[in-house]
Amino acid sequence: MGLFQSFDIAASGMAAQRFRMDTIAQNIANVNTTRTETGEPYRRHIVTFEARSLNPVFSETLGDYLDNFQGNGVKVDRVYEDTETDFTMVYDPSHPDADENGYVRYPNVNTVTEMTNLIDSSRSYQANVTAFGALKQMASSGISIGNS
Repeated sequence: MGLFQSFDIAASGMAAQRFRMDTIAQNIANVNTTRTETGEPYRRHIVTFEARSLNPVFSETLGDYLDNFQGNGVKVDRVYEDTETDFTMVYDPSHPDADENGYVRYPNVNTVTEMTNLIDSSRSYQANVTAFGALKQMASSGISIGNS
């Protein structure tokens, strides 16, 4: 594994965590959105990651695992709507989106959960920044050794 591949791995981690933070911010921004284009309340979005592979051919990938596999970073696998969690029902008969019983369906976004996920994503991003900085320092040291 080359030094520049290490930069790519750290950068892929930063890009993936930045995308996750953007999605979490979108969830928090829509915490009170009771109606979307479909007429339903906003549904929480969840980001999943997967390992990024530079060797899509099975035989090459198998060979990498057998010959001391070296990682290639991370990428966003998909963004999906959380259909497992129910909407929050709030009694507010004066709300324009209230049903016949006076209840309004609010998004399945829990601000505490989103903030916890945001802290987790922020720390992961910072860890990748630290790794990138260490790699940069190693590269700089290597160049200065060659100049001596």
